[in-house]
Amino acid sequence: MELRHLRCFLAVAEELHFARAAERLHIEQSPLSRAIKELEEELGAPLFLRTTRSTRLTHAGRLFLECVPRVFTALEQARDSVKAAANGFRSQLRMALSDGISPSRFSSFLALCRQEEPEVEIRLFEVPLAQQIKGLHEDLYDAGFAQSDEVGDGIVATPVWSDPLMVAVPARHPILSYKRIPVEELLRYPLVLCDPQACEGHARQVERFLRQTGSEPLIAEQVTSCDLMMALVAAGFALGLAGESSISTCRETGVIGRSLAGVCPLLTTYLLHSTREPPLTLSRIIERVQSNT
Repeated sequence: MELRHLRCFLAVAEELHFARAAERLHIEQSPLSRAIKELEEELGAPLFLRTTRSTRLTHAGRLFLECVPRVFTALEQARDSVKAAANGFRSQLRMALSDGISPSRFSSFLALCRQEEPEVEIRLFEVPLAQQIKGLHEDLYDAGFAQSDEVGDGIVATPVWSDPLMVAVPARHPILSYKRIPVEELLRYPLVLCDPQACEGHARQVERFLRQTGSEPLIAEQVTSCDLMMALVAAGFALGLAGESSISTCRETGVIGRSLAGVCPLLTTYLLHSTREPPLTLSRIIERVQSNT
């Protein structure tokens, strides 16, 4: 089995069309078909069900598709490790980021790491929470930050910082008459929230807070980033719910942050890592995080 076989399989599996896959790979269709046939013969199972009208993955093909991307990810990381060594770094830390974590808090942490571990290259991967957890299990990442501790067996979630949940309000909005906004007033207006798939942990914490109110919020839009949320708030589209640091560092001038009345809910960010024995570099990172918690 050669890398060309895997590239051909991946192209066909993603396109589900041999002609489009061949065009994507800049080859003729006949060598592509031959490569797939060679791969199927080596694996001893058909990977595609092919008719004159459609191409579909078999059960074996779907299972194979779950594994093949990891091969290319591992190769890319090996290539990056060599480049890091050539640039003078002694080791590398692969850090996954999910849920649109607070940029100001993370940048401070990152600056401290660079100051105290200048010989360590930190590589960052922005991925959904489910992909981060999967990658931690499969040793694609060394650690990660997310806003969820519901991570299942085999993963440790350590709280590292908490941010007050605040209301992002358009300038000149009538609700600004409140210095601290009562929840019942908040729920009178449409809300823009983070998408539960793109920002799973963040959305889960906000949903938990809203569920405690006992009322059904009017959700105008779900967005994939706090930046887009702030843009919609600035345009007067809706009110937003986000961490204090996300609101205070947003680039939209027409957004004002207001605290909630009563007990202020918190958005907590966690450091995630496998329960496996961590390498020395990661151990120092974990100790640094815990000492600042």
